[in-house]
Amino acid sequence: MAKLRKRDVVGLIAAFNAGRDPERVAQKYRLIAANPFAFLRGTCHLFYQDFPADTSFNQAPPAWSCGDLHLENFGTYKGDNRLSYFDLNDFDEAILAPGSWELARFLVSVLVAADTLKVRAADAVALCHCFLDAYVTNLIDGKPRWVERATADGMVRDLLRDLRSRERPAFLDRRTDIVKGKRRLRLDHIKTLPLNDGECDKVKRIMAAYAHAQPTPAFFRVQDVARRIAGTGSLGLERYAVLVRGRGGLDGNFLLDLKFAPTSALAPYVPTAQPEWRTEAERVVAIQKRMQAVSPAFLSAVSLGSESYVLRELLPQQDRLSLNLWGGKLRRLESVMRTMGGIVAWAHLRSGGRQGSACADAWIEHGLNAAQWRPALMDYAQCYHGQVVADWKQYAAAATPASKAVPRRRPPAKK
Repeated sequence: MAKLRKRDVVGLIAAFNAGRDPERVAQKYRLIAANPFAFLRGTCHLFYQDFPADTSFNQAPPAWSCGDLHLENFGTYKGDNRLSYFDLNDFDEAILAPGSWELARFLVSVLVAADTLKVRAADAVALCHCFLDAYVTNLIDGKPRWVERATADGMVRDLLRDLRSRERPAFLDRRTDIVKGKRRLRLDHIKTLPLNDGECDKVKRIMAAYAHAQPTPAFFRVQDVARRIAGTGSLGLERYAVLVRGRGGLDGNFLLDLKFAPTSALAPYVPTAQPEWRTEAERVVAIQKRMQAVSPAFLSAVSLGSESYVLRELLPQQDRLSLNLWGGKLRRLESVMRTMGGIVAWAHLRSGGRQGSACADAWIEHGLNAAQWRPALMDYAQCYHGQVVADWKQYAAAATPASKAVPRRRPPAKK
């Protein structure tokens, strides 16, 4: 494998985040400086900028991909049938790419997260093989399945049970206050921030246009709006928490997430021809619906002029799997790896044969030929793990003495 690259990591990250909200970008910089795993999560563009085009495993069948597959991009959610599922849950970067792209990023995430989770290096490699075993087995089986409470085990089962026991009114109570007999979003100035009149009017216009096209427009009547701060990679982009009337009454309200959809960070590097999407939000929503067994409630692409947004039900942060709860029991992490390996295989099978993606027969054959691509894929993951750590060290070292997190950035070069 190639030697570690030496490059201006700070400059590359600054260039990618140019034009975003400076305050939120500064927050992103602090987060990704914390540890190598946070850095990996927030720098998807670096990973794919480096991805080699001349490797044998890169000849994998074309797959609809979430684009940013790592350990924390799985979670529970309520589907549009109001049942609970555990599945892939972040599709901002979704795109058609060789299946190896998804697998490589996930394997690297396992190796990079090992230090944070206090997992020995040898055990982290074993967990990677556990994931690949499940991925290959489920490809060969050729039948896309899904994970729900009745079929889950270990930490995933516990998470789904917790979701089932949670009531929506209690979630509303944590996120809102009752003011003059109506709910209003609670502004904690950490995850929920006030917005100006122009932003509020913009969101209301987006929601009014969306509601007009729905069977029950009154359901989506806006009660309140706030800026929403969540995630890592997307910090600095427009994102809103929207409280809508729902079924009426204090406990009938619903919380929605409205998120700006930029171009996929993979777009400049992916070798696979893409469909012509009308908007970036349409890309995100279409691929998400193809890959997931059941879509989250209210998942839709909405637009205002040339800008597009992804709308869905707002999910609480605790719906993401907290892997640090493994408690030193490796079998708990092995169970999670098997579940995640199956989910990725099912997503590739389920979305196969659509606009250029490989059909089920091709995926089954790919699984049967795993011995031809697995070793090289693992070698690359172990090598690139070192690249991520080296890049993070350079980035963390560039932090200002005052904040120890926000890097010094050179001014952009004049064109």
